[in-house]
Amino acid sequence: MEEKILDILSKACEDDVVKEDLNIELFETDLLDSLGFIEMVIQLEETFGITVAPSELDRAQINTPQKVIDLVLQRTGRI
Repeated sequence: MEEKILDILSKACEDDVVKEDLNIELFETDLLDSLGFIEMVIQLEETFGITVAPSELDRAQINTPQKVIDLVLQRTGRI
């Protein structure tokens, strides 16, 4: 599951660095912008059958690949 999440994230960021460094800051390093964020959320929802309203998240909750993984695992009941 983690690998699939990272695949989605790397496509949204257009960079595989997110697979190598799970603690890289996505927004501060300009890997993820507003459009990429929305695309990522939509893909995660479709792939894992979860609902994530962009308005219910702030950047601090998903600012690293590890936090994105944790969010999906939590929403799918795997944490």
